[in-house]
Amino acid sequence: MPSTTAVSPADCHNDALIANVRPTDWVNPEPRGRYNLVVIGAGAAGLVSAAGAAGLGAKVALIERNLLGGDCLNVGCVPSKALIRASRALFDARNSLEFGVQGGDQLTFDFGVAMERMRRLRATLSRHDSARRFRDELGVDVFLGQARFVGQDCIEVDGKQLRFARAAVCTGARAMAPPIPGLAEAGYLTNETVFSLTELPRRLAIIGGGPIGCELAQAFARFGSRVTLIQRGRQLLRREDADVAAILQAALVRDGVDLHLDTKILQVATSRQEKILHLERDGAVMDVTVDAILVGVGRVANIAGLGLEQAGVDFDQQGVRVNDALQTTNRHVYAAGDICSPYKFTHAADAQARILIANALFMGRQKASKLTIPWCTYTDPEIARVGLNEQEARDQGIAATTLTVPLADVDRAVLDGETQGFARVVLHKGTGAILGATIVARHAGEMINVFSLAMTNNLGLSSIGRAIHPYPTQAEVVKRLADAYNRTRLTGPIKKFLAAWLRWRRS
Repeated sequence: MPSTTAVSPADCHNDALIANVRPTDWVNPEPRGRYNLVVIGAGAAGLVSAAGAAGLGAKVALIERNLLGGDCLNVGCVPSKALIRASRALFDARNSLEFGVQGGDQLTFDFGVAMERMRRLRATLSRHDSARRFRDELGVDVFLGQARFVGQDCIEVDGKQLRFARAAVCTGARAMAPPIPGLAEAGYLTNETVFSLTELPRRLAIIGGGPIGCELAQAFARFGSRVTLIQRGRQLLRREDADVAAILQAALVRDGVDLHLDTKILQVATSRQEKILHLERDGAVMDVTVDAILVGVGRVANIAGLGLEQAGVDFDQQGVRVNDALQTTNRHVYAAGDICSPYKFTHAADAQARILIANALFMGRQKASKLTIPWCTYTDPEIARVGLNEQEARDQGIAATTLTVPLADVDRAVLDGETQGFARVVLHKGTGAILGATIVARHAGEMINVFSLAMTNNLGLSSIGRAIHPYPTQAEVVKRLADAYNRTRLTGPIKKFLAAWLRWRRS
């Protein structure tokens, strides 16, 4: 791994980004005695750990070898959602005939303008994660460089040794490349390089049908690239229900994505400027020729060069090993975020960092296993999920009841022309407790929060149903689920009792 990531193209927006998250004139401070907390990595988990601890009065040092803000700000959530918004605007403009908007087919699109907007907004948001803000406003000692443990309670960076009472490893993960013959020689994009593009690839192959692959496949197809999405498994988003994946598959095909499911890539070859992927499915071999390849098949932990052995911190290729308190095998060293978590989301890293602060600095007993973590795939429609689906509940031996309400039954979704999708809840059959929920809708990421809140606070579906929801909203689908659940509780004996009561009242 290089010590720093090159940020391109060179323009005023990227200059502003670098000035915030990797200032070229930065001078590392002199260590100030023993720190309460030394944080390695300034992504989501590291920034929250450092800011939270400093805000509570701790003496904190923060070390980053690359760009402050981590993947989320620089090459993840922020740039990807800016592009997704641009692709959605283009899609809506071209598909608004039913609303009386004329001339959609005559629209033009400038990829360079969309990318410039992304860079401008990213630079604006980077101020919050800037080295100077953490130093000047929060009182954190910020060190730029490679951190390395040199003992049980000491870390070295830029030739300086930082002693600590507690340390936090928050170094995250990076894009993983599959071992496909010829792929490295042909060259490929990952989330770390795709947002540096200035020209739209005419033909783009995307390897991997997970969230990153699906989100960017749809966005680039809407921009006008001829996108081929190749997935080794039989369905997209393997963690989701089959009917959820089917809705997404139909949406991608609608937007022009050429899907190859259950397909193996045998080899990648090059011819002049073209890249040729040799594919195999069910014994049949075919070739796909493209101008660029984007890999989105997973993440690998950033553990190299940290000297974890010197600190007595156990790790493997999956990352640093922690217990439920996020403590490593060195009782003075903790970890949070992608380096140790199966949930590789910014909001999960944020939540774990808060547990780390409580447990590392204040002898807390908070447990990572108690977190209720939702996630969302930001395709159109979005796919949001929290907790278990029905199959996972069954695999755990839990008797479950599943209720589903289609968006076509919700007035606002009909009026918006956004009826593709549904809301689903999985309930414990004996108690009615919410085990999990899935929402497939254009704004599913905004709608899943009510289920996260209910599950975190042990509220049942009936509690959601008692809340008054504004009409008309698409989120009213959640109340519809509660109404459906209440109807299931109206069993035969109860119906007979109520009917008898009402007959008596009429007499």
